[in-house]
Amino acid sequence: MRQRFLIALLTVAAALGLAPHAAAQPVLTSPDGRITVALHPSEGAFGFSVTKEGRTLYTVDSISLCVDKKVLPAKPTKAKIGKPQRIVESIRPVVPLKFSTIESACNELRIDFGDCTLVVRAMPCGVAYRFELSKAGDVCIYDDHFRLTPAEGFTAHYQPAPTFNTSYEEPYRTASVGAWHASDCLMATVPLLLSHADDTQLLLGESDVLDYPRMFLRAEADGSITPRFPPMPLRWERRGDRGENILEEAPYVARTQGRRTLPWRWTAITNSPGLLELTLPVELAKRNTLEDTSWIRPGQVAWEWWNGAAPYGPDVDFKAGCNFATYCYYADFAARYGLDYILLDEGWAKSLRDPFHGNDELRLHELIDYCHERGVKMMLWLPWPTVEEHLDSLFAIYASWGIEAVKIDFMDHADQWMVNFYERVVREAARHHIIVDFHGAFTPAGLEQQYPNLISYEGVRGLENGCPPDNTLLIPFIRNAVGAADFTPGGMFNMQPKLFRAARPNSGAQGTRAFQLALYIVLESGVQMLADSPTRYYQNDDCTRFIASVPTTWDETRALAAKAGEYAVVAKRKGEQWFIGAITNGTPRDLTLSLNFLDAGRYTLTAFRDGANADYQAMHYNTETRTIAPDTTLNIHLAPNGGWAARIEK
Repeated sequence: MRQRFLIALLTVAAALGLAPHAAAQPVLTSPDGRITVALHPSEGAFGFSVTKEGRTLYTVDSISLCVDKKVLPAKPTKAKIGKPQRIVESIRPVVPLKFSTIESACNELRIDFGDCTLVVRAMPCGVAYRFELSKAGDVCIYDDHFRLTPAEGFTAHYQPAPTFNTSYEEPYRTASVGAWHASDCLMATVPLLLSHADDTQLLLGESDVLDYPRMFLRAEADGSITPRFPPMPLRWERRGDRGENILEEAPYVARTQGRRTLPWRWTAITNSPGLLELTLPVELAKRNTLEDTSWIRPGQVAWEWWNGAAPYGPDVDFKAGCNFATYCYYADFAARYGLDYILLDEGWAKSLRDPFHGNDELRLHELIDYCHERGVKMMLWLPWPTVEEHLDSLFAIYASWGIEAVKIDFMDHADQWMVNFYERVVREAARHHIIVDFHGAFTPAGLEQQYPNLISYEGVRGLENGCPPDNTLLIPFIRNAVGAADFTPGGMFNMQPKLFRAARPNSGAQGTRAFQLALYIVLESGVQMLADSPTRYYQNDDCTRFIASVPTTWDETRALAAKAGEYAVVAKRKGEQWFIGAITNGTPRDLTLSLNFLDAGRYTLTAFRDGANADYQAMHYNTETRTIAPDTTLNIHLAPNGGWAARIEK
């Protein structure tokens, strides 16, 4: 059987993307020929090994599904091999976080096992596979399995998940797979990064996850990594104002249509700079389904929760809090700097169970009019159970009021029911032209491409958790590699981590002032928050004007220098303007940057850099303005936990 399988594969060896390998082993290649996928059929399972430029990086074996208590594929060696296909596509994301146009190409091979089809793609930056089912009626999926074993020398950067009930806000950990297995937490969220000392990076993730639970990963004793999935909840009850107790779980992880595609399982294969430019998750996602997207407006948001809604400047002659006067002050601040939104977080509503009535001091409808008169849009915070209980009317009513956006919080689960909740919410919100930012949320996996009014997710340890720079330096390479992350940057009260002491209303941010400014360029979100108080922003007008000038969507991204977890320098273009952001961990850095990505001509560079004392007094920064050209070389210095941020204009 195995011999006939190999012969069948080799009959298409001359076709695009498939070629013979050592010992007549069938191999699918990426369009550029650098990545090869050697298929390993056997009687009991199916797998493949992945090689880049002759070096085996990882193997995947035991690829299978348990559907209605039967393991698929039942007979891996009995397969019909389709002709390899080249897929070329030009993608224009509605909310472009890295590139306004993505040129995508891959070679795809379909392997039909009769009871299911395995689709394998070899891409210039990675490998992906998915199952397609062709069964009548509904089916129950009990397991979705593989075993990925990285080559020697890889270290894991992972976000631990002690249970399936997680907000995806744990700090990253770094360890070998063996040490991870021996730790107090065997499970991790996706994406997960495997790094080699030679800067080979393997990022593990999933895309096009619909009507299916989100994947978790587990370290095994043999050095491999395997998936885990939360069971399907059958009964649950509301717990308090923002959570639920699951009373009964199914023995399966999903009950779904028997004729469908399952999520892509992918591994990006690149280096640290490549992670900063990665578009593979977008390429594997479904395309936009909304006919009209002109109303989807990414932008910056004045946010009051982190700073305690407590402005204190000489122009503050009112009692601050979740009231009309305070939010008018935020709206005036947003209008002054050209910010798009203000966010009314927890405290605006009279009751967390009632999304239709503001507290007695808010004067909600008068406040909406006040914002609109100043060209500022409004975003309302909501706990998810309240959204679920009012989903049939919530967005229609909000749209009639003139509410343009919502922030929905505390889902903290990733089972099939909750994945479907996300989709039901964004689909209904889109009907009424309302954008959605999910907090207490899992990470992006394609829904935001299908419904681009899903403008951002949290799913990250952000500023509100006192995130230290050491952790933040992994976010561009892991979390932002798969999509928008609402980190909520912008703290103006800056401290080195060893000196950090702060609490609301005088909230503080770890890292230097220049580090905070650079985050607006390095990190990605369709709704980028300004987390600090308007008072502090007024006191630091030059910094605030720079922040307000940074776009939230981009036409082009160039990684200038990077090493995952240590430093990141990225240049991004919007129209004819370029911005450069650089951040480092606790190690100071001197970096030399080439500007050869600029078109011919002369430009003005305005930069914010760490001051000479920023290693101790993190508030210390200097500015400079100079004339540059494409042949200019920039020498920049980053203090420990420091940064550098610049705007380049022709």
